[in-house]
Parts: sequence; C-alpha cells; structure tokens
Amino acid sequence: MTQKLAGHLLVECLIAQGVTHAFGVPGESYLAVLDGFHAHADQIRFVINRQEGGAAFMAEAQGKLTGRPGVCFVTRGPGATNASIGLHTAFQDSTPMVLFVGDVASDARDREAFQEVDFAVFFGPSTKGMAKRVERIDDARRIPEYVARAFSTAMNGRPGPVVLVLPEDMLTQTVEAQPLPRVEPVQAWSDPGALRDLRSLLLQAQRPLVLAGGGGWTPQAAAALQRFAENWQLPVANTFRFQDTFDNHHPLYAGDMGLGINPALARRIRESDLLLAIGPRLGESTTGGYTLIQAPLPAQKLVHIHASAEELGRVYQPVLAINATMNAAARSLEVLTAPPSVPWSDWAAGCHADYLANIDVGNYGTVLPGPIDMPAIIHTLQSHLPADAVLTNGAGNFASWLHRFYRYHGLVKGQKTQLAPTNGAMGYGVPAGIGAAIMTGRTVFTIAGDGDFLMNGQELATAVQHGAKSIILLLNNGTYGTIRMHQEREYPARVSGSDLKNPDFCALARAYGYAAERVEATAQFEGALQRALAADTGTLIEVMLDAEVLTTRATLSSIRHAPRA
Repeated sequence: MTQKLAGHLLVECLIAQGVTHAFGVPGESYLAVLDGFHAHADQIRFVINRQEGGAAFMAEAQGKLTGRPGVCFVTRGPGATNASIGLHTAFQDSTPMVLFVGDVASDARDREAFQEVDFAVFFGPSTKGMAKRVERIDDARRIPEYVARAFSTAMNGRPGPVVLVLPEDMLTQTVEAQPLPRVEPVQAWSDPGALRDLRSLLLQAQRPLVLAGGGGWTPQAAAALQRFAENWQLPVANTFRFQDTFDNHHPLYAGDMGLGINPALARRIRESDLLLAIGPRLGESTTGGYTLIQAPLPAQKLVHIHASAEELGRVYQPVLAINATMNAAARSLEVLTAPPSVPWSDWAAGCHADYLANIDVGNYGTVLPGPIDMPAIIHTLQSHLPADAVLTNGAGNFASWLHRFYRYHGLVKGQKTQLAPTNGAMGYGVPAGIGAAIMTGRTVFTIAGDGDFLMNGQELATAVQHGAKSIILLLNNGTYGTIRMHQEREYPARVSGSDLKNPDFCALARAYGYAAERVEATAQFEGALQRALAADTGTLIEVMLDAEVLTTRATLSSIRHAPRA
C-alpha cells in the first residue's frame, strides 16, 4: 500500500463520498489538504471564497441542492468563527454539511496558541444550534473513519452540520490508509400501526391540512407526497422557506406558512380539525410565533412525522407521532388506501382559491407609492425564468415579495428551486446563488436588499473567478427594512440605527466583473431581465425602491399610523 500525506488522504475520502466541490478560504493550517486538492483537481474542485461566511453559505446551499453534505474548509480561530453563520443556518434549516477546520498543532494545544479556539465548546451540541457533532482527528490513520462518520451523522435522522477539527501536524503525517466506501442515509420507516391510526384520523376529519417542509426531501419523496395528496384530495401548505416541497402550480396547493402569511391561510390553519405535519420541525417562523398552532397542546388534532425522534413532542404534543425519514414516510403515505370520496373537497378547493387570490397581481389591494410595482416585477420573473431556475434570498422584508408572488415549481419536477435561510441569516442569497451556479450551471436568480447585499457582496469576485453567472435583483430603499418595520410598530417615527448610506451598487458590481443596470420604473425591468438572461456574465439589476414600499401588505406610513393597543 502506497504511503501518502494525510491531507491527500482526506481529499480522497471526500471523493469517495461523491463530493465534487468544496468551498473555503485557504489557511496555513491545512496546506496539506490544499495540496491534496491540487493533486486531485480532475476529480474535485476547491472553490476559493473571499470570506468564510460566504464559503459556509455556499456549502449549506450545496447540501440543500444535493441532499448530501455540503463541504467547507476554513482555518482556525477567525476563519472558523466567520464560518459559524453558515453552520447555524445548516442546523436550523436541517441541511447536511461538514465543516473542516484547520487547527493548531498538537504540541501547541491548550496554550491559547495563535488563533486557538476550543471548537468542541464553540460548536458543540451543547450550544443547541451549531453542530450535531464536533470531533478532532488526532490520528491520521483514522481519517477515513471520521469522514465516513461525519457524512453519516450529517445525513441521518434530522440532517444537520458536523465539524471535523484537523490539527496542522496531523495533516502532514504519512499514512497507508484508504478511503471507506460512500455512505448512504438510513431510511426510517413508519410503524404500520401508526399508519392505520393515521388513516382512521383522516377518515374522521372534515377540514384536514398537510404541512410539508423541513430537510431530507428528494424528488422521489416529493412525487410520493403529491400522489398521497391526490389520492386523499388533501390541501398542502409548504412551511417557511421550504416552498418548493410541494409544487405551487398544483390545484391542491394552499400556500406557504411563515412570515407575512396569507391571512386566509392562517384562518384555514386555525379552522382545520386535523394538521398533518410531514417533515417540518414547526419552528417559530412557521407557526407565527407558536400562535397559529398553539403550544404545547394544539387546538387541532396534530399528526407529526419527523426524521428525528427527539423532535417529536419537543414543542408540540401530537395525537400521533411518527418517526420516519421523508422518503420512507412519503412512500408509506402514497399507498395508504383512500375512500372513494372525501367530505372536504370544497375545503380543499377553497384553500387553493385562497392561494390564487393572494398572488393575483391584478387584485393586490394595496396602492404602492412610487414608480415600482413589485408584484408586477415578480410576475415578470415568473414569465421569463426557466422552470428549473434556482431562486435564492437572504433575510429581510425584500424576500417577502418573492415568497408571496413567485410560484415555485417544486422538487417533484426533479430539481430543487428555492434556497433560503429559515434562520433569517442576512447575506445568504448572494453566495448561495453563486454556489448554485458553480455547481449546477442552471439559471440562478437572487433577490437581495441593500443591507443584505453588502453582507456578502464580495463573493461576486468568486463568481467571476470561477466562471459562474448569477442574476441579482437588488432592492435599494436605503434602510434595513425589517428593522424599520418593527421600529415603526413599536416606536413610531423614532428612527434609530436603520437608515443606510449606500455606495453606487452598479459601479461596485462592474468593478467585480458583473454587468449592472439601474431600474427606476417598472417598465424598465423586463428588458433588463432579458439582457441579464442573455448575458455571458452575471448581472446586478438595482431597483430603486421607495422606503414606503416596506412590506407586501402595508406601507411604512400605514404601519406608523396604525392604532396602538
């Protein structure tokens, strides 16, 4: 058996796990790994980022797109702490991911050496929001074991991030070990007795509603979910920022739960007598601050299906809890025998009609000040973007235009089409879109706010360096819109800390190598979008938006002058 550098062995282990792209910022702590990427450049591509937060977001997007762990490499201390935002996103979004951290040498450990951090403490499971597992590889011969376990842990149960810490001196050892075979996630199947109980609950229902979302979905699982919904004529709502779980064009689609929820859908959820939650963990944003579904005892009968047994009953006490992975759960549900007819056909049709009314551009209901009609702009996107386009966003009120008015095609058509952070991480959309473009070559569209864009706008340089193309719609209203909205609700007309003085975004994009256009009226947008789609390079389209256009349902002034309780 030929001896090799441990850093080279690590890269070979990634290749054995099917990894084609790794994202990161180089560091002297893992030079042996970088040399491994050079040695295997024909099999795996190391994408050089400009900031570790952007690299971690790209890896998180990779996990969402592929269903297998996204991979990120950073150096110790500042590099790892910068990457923590992507790790937190992966944790709350249930996304498989492995973060590799180059660390201080073994003989310097626990001396507060240069850039040293105790990563087991910083990222460990005790944080309840960073990583599922944190391990340090001290013996180079065990690299295959640790990598295989990291991938298995990241994918099994509730998917999530794992951290592997790599001492610098360990990576330069020579070893004779070989990679372990590719690991696959284990499928947990529904208990047959629980499925019989679920069928009984459905047969007793008058107003059932499916809530679909969370991690672990595949096109095959989405197709099985659709067949289950069709067999039983069940309306389906997607949970917060998992809007592509169920096809938005389907006549049983009821809309999405989350921030800025359609009031009609909120009413349907409260009126439902049976909620069937398949996949989501039913977090704060999905449940309207735990008010749409009352915690801990829901007013409705709740059936909760989740890949992690620990998640079942953690917030909500269901009448029926089923521990199953999404592929297995959906395949069990699609063969659940339905009756010849159901009593809720009108209810299901009404749920879909509510959704269509909510996205009707001609029936918007709110007069928007200024020359920009945001619903019309999103409608233009719908007309021109291909069905397999990847749409990404970070966090801010700007995202609500996309969430409300865009109809995602869904996993059932073979491709994931939405990348968005359920943990509300600003700066996610730009690097996630660029990462998606690098990995897939598909059309990628990102919507960003002015504050959100500057969190990770430097990654345009990454796109240009790696030949990737994304289209970025930047809504410039000169404010942190979400914060301003809350300020006007709680402290009307007392603006503090939310106004922004912005650069010339078009000039900045051009400096990076993107094309750029500024749009000041709705009629200008369609031509700008068509030029961006036809261009060989990425394009930034800056839309000058009046700060009054603050949300999809209320202007700044109406929020400021609303009656206070």
